[in-house]
Amino acid sequence: MQRVTVTLDDDLMEQIDRAVSERGYQNRSEAMRDLARAGLQQVAVEGGEAEDSIGVLSYVYDHKARDLARRLTNTFHHDHDLSLVSTHVHLDHERCLEVSILRGPSGDVKHLADHVTTERHVMHGKLVLIPWSDQSDG
Repeated sequence: MQRVTVTLDDDLMEQIDRAVSERGYQNRSEAMRDLARAGLQQVAVEGGEAEDSIGVLSYVYDHKARDLARRLTNTFHHDHDLSLVSTHVHLDHERCLEVSILRGPSGDVKHLADHVTTERHVMHGKLVLIPWSDQSDG
């Protein structure tokens, strides 16, 4: 391991100390390593550096909307190689929540998620991407 010295303003240090306390980190170093890893993952995904990714797509939609369920099903069938599993929850009489776990090239996963979340009567949608490699990091 290497030791790094960083200068942080007081407000940022307070936020980090709060995260250390709330999450139960052993020390600031553990928190900083986690924050650095999370930031690097996000940069890799957003910058297109991560070729493959795991995506968690969650979205809420109006299940009574005409043909929406059929269109969504067709979208997932079209990209069946990206979809690992989905779960469906009835929120109330009109709305459903679906959560789908996807795996594949980051661009393809983003494209599928965009196609789903921009469908008319899909009210809320969010994709979380995590860089993925079939090779162990050791």
